[in-house]
Amino acid sequence: MRRAGTIRLIAGDWLAVAAMLCMPGYTQSGTSSKESAQSNDAKVDEWSSYGGDPGGSRFSSLTEINRTNVQHLKVAWTYRTGDISDGAKHPRRSGFEATPIMVDGTLYFSTPYNRVVALDAETGAERWNYDPHIDLDRRYSEGLINRGVSTWADSRPGSRYPRRIFIATIDARLICLQAATGKPCADFGAAGQIDLRQGIPNIIREGEYEETSPPAVIDGLVVVGSSVADNDRVASPGGLVRAFDARTGSLRWSWNPIPQDSRDPAAKTWQGDSRAKTGAANAWSVIAVDPVRHLVFVPTGSASPDYYGGERKGDNKWANSVVALHAQSGKLAWGFPLVHHDLWDYDTASPPLLTTLVRGGVQRPVVIQGNKTGNLFVLDRVSGNPVFAVEERQVPRSDVPGEQISPTQPTPVVPPPLTPQRVGPDDAWGVTDEEREACRERMKKLRNDGPFTPPSVSGSLIYPGNIGGMNWSGYAFYPAAQILVTNTLRVPFEVHLIPRDRYAAAESAAKTGQMRAEV
Repeated sequence: MRRAGTIRLIAGDWLAVAAMLCMPGYTQSGTSSKESAQSNDAKVDEWSSYGGDPGGSRFSSLTEINRTNVQHLKVAWTYRTGDISDGAKHPRRSGFEATPIMVDGTLYFSTPYNRVVALDAETGAERWNYDPHIDLDRRYSEGLINRGVSTWADSRPGSRYPRRIFIATIDARLICLQAATGKPCADFGAAGQIDLRQGIPNIIREGEYEETSPPAVIDGLVVVGSSVADNDRVASPGGLVRAFDARTGSLRWSWNPIPQDSRDPAAKTWQGDSRAKTGAANAWSVIAVDPVRHLVFVPTGSASPDYYGGERKGDNKWANSVVALHAQSGKLAWGFPLVHHDLWDYDTASPPLLTTLVRGGVQRPVVIQGNKTGNLFVLDRVSGNPVFAVEERQVPRSDVPGEQISPTQPTPVVPPPLTPQRVGPDDAWGVTDEEREACRERMKKLRNDGPFTPPSVSGSLIYPGNIGGMNWSGYAFYPAAQILVTNTLRVPFEVHLIPRDRYAAAESAAKTGQMRAEV
């Protein structure tokens, strides 16, 4: 973009992308854009990855928009996608969760219907759009969403497609497009696309294996995880992370977060035959990469099923972790568990953030990783060791037959949790006194033992909740001030485990319209 600016996503009765520019033609110092571009200290900034850069720092060095002039911003242009579903016409509602990328003066983004749109960054004029024709009437587990696209510049002399755009669709296809025209790249996969369901075990219905986040690109490879419906049954689809050649689409490597080789040290954290029975532990959030060290950083989720672990006893590495893989081989460099034996759906939903901390005048490359628990982990990028101390702290025991909860959970000493770790009856809220009292009484009946209260048959209050803490929206890091900025969610939820011999009656009661089946 020749003039500095920001990009904002707007969602309401319609969906749009709007570019906001301040005082066209002038920089903060008052010189013209042309003069500034010719100076040694000026740079044209781009937003080439979902998180701004491959490491996901979400930092921009642009200074034209600042505190003194931000109030003068005006809408320069608006583009409406028209891709919106309220659940009436199609089975699932839509959500605009994409972050556009901007390279070579063009904005590229995906719509809730997984169309890819290219716009002139200055004018908002559409250059092209590509429709993958997903089935809008399929019951996708995640609804109609897509979080964005990725790009790769082919430096090979005489390349047929010097820049490519990649999208991983919600119906599990990896599609490669020509950045200039939006047409599929004929040399990639089968006529420009790959069926990502191929090679994934235990897919038995449509909509339980999906792609929702943009691929990662490193060393000429396109790396994808997956979104798996992980609470349907024990044997959910596998959560493989795979790398494909960016030119041809050929599979280069795959890594399974659930260890398959009994000689793997992580296999010891799975008791009996649980490694073969369970699935998921998938990476549905955004993957970060370090092109200098040739590392891929993968955030993983829970093994299946979510709230009962009696069929997957043990700590369950490498589910609920952040792991570093060698880009060229897919082999594990290191891994760090954020939650042992997850019973709360505490996925690693936040993308890893790669940055450099300065401590005592020494620069240290790190990975910053948030979690739904509200805990924030800071790890050495090369070794995976904690930069700030992490303790194994005791957590409440489970009273569910067959369950073997982990006796401890990793907890950072610093920084402290970014969300409160407990909510109780005194925190009950309601519009009226009657509502507050009803909420208070309901909370009193639930097991509530603070952090990591295990699910129970009688009912447990879980906080900050399975959509709490730090979620897929992630964070941003300001390197000059060494400040991390993040939003957090505080959503308590109630969990009841239903004994198998009582499940049919509970399901029948729920289907008759009761707000809550008596269990």
